[in-house]
Amino acid sequence: MKRSYLIGVLVILAFSSLFIGVGQLNLEGLLTHNPQQWQLLWLSRIPRLVSIIVSGMSLSVAGLIMQQLTQNKFVEPTTAGTMEAGKLGVLVSMLIFTSASPLIKTAIAFIFALCGTIVFMQIMKRVKQKNSIFIPLVGIMFGSIIGSFTTFFAYKYDLIQNLNSFMQGDFSLIVSGQYELIYLSIPLLLIAYVFANRFTVAGMGESFARNLGANYQKIVNGGLLLVSLLSAVVLLSVGSIPFLGLIVPNLVSMYRGDHLQKSLPEIMILGAVFVLCCDIIGRLIIYPYELPIGMVVGVIGSGLFLYLIFWREKHGSA
Repeated sequence: MKRSYLIGVLVILAFSSLFIGVGQLNLEGLLTHNPQQWQLLWLSRIPRLVSIIVSGMSLSVAGLIMQQLTQNKFVEPTTAGTMEAGKLGVLVSMLIFTSASPLIKTAIAFIFALCGTIVFMQIMKRVKQKNSIFIPLVGIMFGSIIGSFTTFFAYKYDLIQNLNSFMQGDFSLIVSGQYELIYLSIPLLLIAYVFANRFTVAGMGESFARNLGANYQKIVNGGLLLVSLLSAVVLLSVGSIPFLGLIVPNLVSMYRGDHLQKSLPEIMILGAVFVLCCDIIGRLIIYPYELPIGMVVGVIGSGLFLYLIFWREKHGSA
């Protein structure tokens, strides 16, 4: 799909998203300067739309970077323990820094997400079976272990209700004043684009990167920092959204290839489009109620995950 088509779809979906919801919002009310309509637009619909677009872009790029660094098409933050480790960091911040600011909580979640990702990378190095499906299964099991610890201590300290909002992505509570943290992802996305060529080189393997004069370990460390930061920001802003970083990069690589700098714009746009589609479905399927975005993406994403497994097995891709 051409980039211009993707941008057109994104614009149409974004515009439609503003007018979907329990609160009635229409062009007539906006054009007549109805104060309630404009208040709904600025306090709820626009913050939600911005959060959807930036979250979709962030997790898609995080997934792409992880796939390059691990040389595995089925690794991303939710199949490498990154998100689960970040949730443990959120719990720790609730227990120790009860009145901490969102930035402090993000920093703690980032540290835990980074540590969890590093541990996964070390596990991956020691696993003899390098099958493309086996590695993410190990990551899912690793994340489940961390998640079990997180849930246990959340129950023990009566924080399970507080932690539930981070367990599954949900845009329904996004309003002005509670979403601005997501803007931290924008400079991180720009950094990812600037260093895209280096991640592409690292994706060719350590020996190849060293032959080109690249500092392989430095590139990997920088990539892990970016992935952990992006994951932590999205986790603290909207919660966990599964499979997104796996599905979008794989779909784009089918027709764009694996060169990061060339495919990164399409991946960001498609990530935003995919999350927007899922969010609109979640708002309409049981209207006037809505399904959390994590649930909708999880259901659709699991189906696409299976499709990608069979497609890559058929075409002999790693």
